[in-house]
Amino acid sequence: MIIFAVILVYILISIFTYMNTEKIVGYEVKSGSLSSNRVFRGIALRREEIVTSDYAGYINYYHEEGDRIGNHNLVYTIDESGTVMDYINAQNAGEASFTDENLKELRSDVISFISNFSPRSFSSVYEFKNSVLSTTRKLSSNTILSQIEAMDEGGLSASIHYGYAPATGDIVYSVDGYEQTLFEDVTAKDLEGNEYRKDTLDNGRLIAQGDPVFKLCTDENWTIVIAVSSLEEAQALKDENYVRVRFLKNQYESWAKVDMRPGEEEDLFYVSLSFTNSMVTFCQDRYIDIEILNTDRIGLKIPNTAIVESEFFLVPKDFLTQSVSGQGVLRLGTTEAGSQTTDFIVSPPYSETEEYYYLDQTSLRLGDTLIKPDSDETYTISALGTLVGVYNINKGYADFKLINVLYSNDEYSIVVPNNVYGLSEYDYIVLDASKIAPDQLIYQ
Repeated sequence: MIIFAVILVYILISIFTYMNTEKIVGYEVKSGSLSSNRVFRGIALRREEIVTSDYAGYINYYHEEGDRIGNHNLVYTIDESGTVMDYINAQNAGEASFTDENLKELRSDVISFISNFSPRSFSSVYEFKNSVLSTTRKLSSNTILSQIEAMDEGGLSASIHYGYAPATGDIVYSVDGYEQTLFEDVTAKDLEGNEYRKDTLDNGRLIAQGDPVFKLCTDENWTIVIAVSSLEEAQALKDENYVRVRFLKNQYESWAKVDMRPGEEEDLFYVSLSFTNSMVTFCQDRYIDIEILNTDRIGLKIPNTAIVESEFFLVPKDFLTQSVSGQGVLRLGTTEAGSQTTDFIVSPPYSETEEYYYLDQTSLRLGDTLIKPDSDETYTISALGTLVGVYNINKGYADFKLINVLYSNDEYSIVVPNNVYGLSEYDYIVLDASKIAPDQLIYQ
């Protein structure tokens, strides 16, 4: 009975100790790939030309927004005295009826708007409004133009002036002040768009001389500018040279050439995505939601929980020497009698720069004096440097290993394999670096 009681107590103590001990879980490093698609809201920059009116009066347009028109094609008329509308009303020609084709087009727009509408993007209501206005403008334009021709024959059109396109391009009936903005001019405030305002150029309104009447997009080459929060991410995109982009508005995909520049704020970088097609599809949009479809990054795949930052002593390279025990440094010491001694301290480097080695703090301390081999020159340890790495447990204890992160997402990172001071495939590392200390023994 006593023996069984002792065994029972031992089992209970073992269970309690196990339940209250931090579990050190290992992770086997293997090659893998990482694909991370990210969604951005960017600002669209194009070659845009604002056309102004030479006359004051009531304006009437004869093209839908987004139409491509040729050089010197008729775009609008200016009625200085309102003669056109008076004549139309007098002839009872102001009413335009919908044809079956018109109704089909309008019905398609309504169904598309209802199916895609979300209260979170209420601005789509204004886009739908402009689409309906564009459809009605097309219906009324032919009627108005035919009345103007009739007035010409009757000699009643002296106050009517014709406006033509100065070049070939896609027509837009709005201005917002970003027509001349370049990639170098974009700021964080521009990308936020909190104060963005677009002035719609409505049909039939009264305008003054010099007012904008329409905008012409004259080049199919255009750019979307986005912001990223890290130099690594911006540089990784630029290194791709070309990336595949999906437009969330219509799920269309296209390739874009990448460039980048630092922003005016710390940790903010601007990336430009240059396209050679699809400009006409988005010529009415200043802000566009896109998804960058990154290609797979291949390397050693490790969880982000295993990554840790650690501080090391910076020691000039000339002070490192080799012995039978391994690499290390010569440290100056003092005996109890007060005489100086020289001790060899094993301390292999964890990384290096052009001038320094990174040595761990296990055997050395701040203020230690080191002696340069075969010289009287000394160096006092005072400088610290930080390295990013993981804890390797191949030898049964937590051994720091340097890593060079190529790319990362919320859960995993891809690192360079077979680095001089780093990891190799099939190494075992600590899954959660926060639960272990440097050089801690692993009892499993």
